[in-house]
Formats: sequence, C-alpha cells, structure tokens
Amino acid sequence: MSDTKKLAIIATKGSLDWGYPPFILASTGAALGYDVEVFFTFYGLQLLKKKLDLQVSSLGNPGMPMPMPVPVLLQTLPGMQKMMTVMMKQKMKAKGVASLEDLRDLCIEADVRMIACQMTVDLFEMETSDFIDVEYAGAAAFFEFAGESDICLFM
Repeated sequence: MSDTKKLAIIATKGSLDWGYPPFILASTGAALGYDVEVFFTFYGLQLLKKKLDLQVSSLGNPGMPMPMPVPVLLQTLPGMQKMMTVMMKQKMKAKGVASLEDLRDLCIEADVRMIACQMTVDLFEMETSDFIDVEYAGAAAFFEFAGESDICLFM
C-alpha cells in the first residue's frame, strides 16, 4: 500500500467562478505530494474545453461581492452577465490571480489525472475534439480512486 495521500475531486460546475476551486485545489494537492484525480461531469466538462469562454453570473449567487448593490431584476437584463464577467476578469487580473488556463496547465504539468465523464459527453452529444487531451471514463473508474482517497471533494 502506498504512503502517498490521495485527493479526489468531482467538478460539476462550468462557470468562471466555479472553475477556480477544482484547479486551485488539484494543483495545490499535487504540489503537496498528493496523487490527484478530478472527475469532470455535467457542466464541469466546460472546464476541459480547449477554448475556455466561461461566464460568471450573480443570479442564484447572493454571496457574490459586488462593487455596488445590483437588484436581482437588473441582473436579468441582457448584457449583465457579460458585464459581470468582464468585471470579474479585470478584478482577478488586477489582483494577480492566475487565469483558469494557467491553473489547468499547472494541473497538467503536475500530473493531475483529469477524467471527462463519458456518459455526460454522450448525453450532451459533445465532440471530444473540443476538449484538451484527457481520459474519458464512467463514474466507476473514478470510484476506484475516490474510494481509496484521503480527501474527496464535490464541487
């Protein structure tokens, strides 16, 4: 039995703000010497696309800090999601936060195993050519690793 700790992450969200946690935690775990696997399913598959064009929305996210209070009704107006995405990206850049692409590349360099859920790819009729080079498997393949993991996170 290996003494190496294991970190298993399930990534289910595909928005800009929800893209950060799996990559930050996976790259940090790998840097700390953990064996790390991330299982991307449903909307989390967006994080594996070659071209990341993710948005952020404050709708359904009342904890999102805003420079000024914006009533929910205004948040539903056309263009608000795009504006909020631009604002978030500018803030991240100003604060020196790495891009999702950079964090994903760190994970690749650190040998984080990234698995795309084959069932979800089939369900949504996605093209594997749209994704970076990852493994495709079902939940059972991930369970083998997750069942032995020291830490398992669902995002």
